[in-house]
Amino acid sequence: MSRKYFGTDGIRGKANSFPMTPDIAMKVGMAVGLLFRETGQGKRVVIGKDTRLSGYMLENALVAGFTATGMDVFLLGPIPTPAVAMLCRSLRADIGVMISASHNPYYDNGIKLFGPDGFKLSDELEMQIETLIEADMSGKLAGNGEIGRAKRVEGDIYRYTEFAKRTLPRNLSLAGLRIVVDCANGAAYKVAPSALWELGADVVTINDEPNGVNINEDCGSTHPVGLIKKVHEVRADLGIALDGDADRVLMVDGDGNVIDGDQLMAVIAESWTNAGRLTGKGIVATVMSNLGLERFLSDIGLTLARTKVGDRYVVEHMREHGFNVGGEQSGHIVLSDFSTTGDGLVSALQILAVMQEQQRPLSEVCRKFEPVPQLLKNVRTTGGKPLEDITVKSAIEDGRDRLGTAGRLVIRPSGTEPLIRVMAEGDDRTLVEAVVNDIVSVISGIRTAA
Repeated sequence: MSRKYFGTDGIRGKANSFPMTPDIAMKVGMAVGLLFRETGQGKRVVIGKDTRLSGYMLENALVAGFTATGMDVFLLGPIPTPAVAMLCRSLRADIGVMISASHNPYYDNGIKLFGPDGFKLSDELEMQIETLIEADMSGKLAGNGEIGRAKRVEGDIYRYTEFAKRTLPRNLSLAGLRIVVDCANGAAYKVAPSALWELGADVVTINDEPNGVNINEDCGSTHPVGLIKKVHEVRADLGIALDGDADRVLMVDGDGNVIDGDQLMAVIAESWTNAGRLTGKGIVATVMSNLGLERFLSDIGLTLARTKVGDRYVVEHMREHGFNVGGEQSGHIVLSDFSTTGDGLVSALQILAVMQEQQRPLSEVCRKFEPVPQLLKNVRTTGGKPLEDITVKSAIEDGRDRLGTAGRLVIRPSGTEPLIRVMAEGDDRTLVEAVVNDIVSVISGIRTAA
């Protein structure tokens, strides 16, 4: 059955346009409230958000929907996505909601839902929610005296700060490190600098003045140029770039080199293996992770299990097969010893711990493998199903044949935007570029003709 509202990471779209409208948000609150009330759960909801202007609008609409079903709502305010997942369990809530479009521009927004265990809801539950949204729920709402209450919760951001700090080995200090942290004008603009400073680091903070429309604007993990400049300017040891809801992280070494999620996962995998704490005999990543990561892991006796793109698929595989490290090249890293979803701050802290324990700079710690030449290009679509076109299929098959066994080709539609993503990698950079460009050209031609 096709999905009308949910994508690969909750519900997402442009604010005040379908499906990110107040009426849909209210119906989501009503649907989720009814679903969990009817399955015998309690009646407590926690709602967090990032710093987007539209967060006020969607937050109030969700509150109306949840309270209409008799659910009590605790409003956390601007707080990272992993904090919502953690507090959902800590506060014994039945539902956790994060209002965010992650790394997207301010004019987008989204709704992410977590169950009482802190994990994102299953496909089956999302389909049940979609069915309820489309139905008439008026006859199932709470009675006059059973309407829920809502209140703002103060101080729980500090509970998350302490949680993040406790993921480090006891008595480990970040003293002696000068760190630039780019908060992307997003949800971690308070918690990330505070946690790093409390751990002893000399912290220089940038993009920590959100105004509702500057989240992810030329900053954060998708735009690290400003962070690189600041690291050079203040002669920092390293930089940390979070995204709008702080569930992903990239790092920059003292020389200004960007370190992606693949390199970060390689460091954590090796470190945890040496400490005897890695489970599953490897890690989980998506089809987009670099072939170099797979080869590195193989060299140290570990495996790389690949999933579809989307952290939910990574987490599902981790839970089903006993892995405790997984993530995406984009820096969305899940460490299930600590979190149920990606956590940019906690992931960065694990890398800092390795640096301090080994007394080596980030440039040495995080250069575990030489990435295989990889190229990703996006083709914007205007509807239809271009990947089903016979010409496009032929071009893709030809590309696979040209790359052979020494490379990989991944073609997939974005789960959050109207894009077709074309990625190829292999030892021959010229061939990789030619394969990607040829396929993009064919898809663009189909789109233009349509």
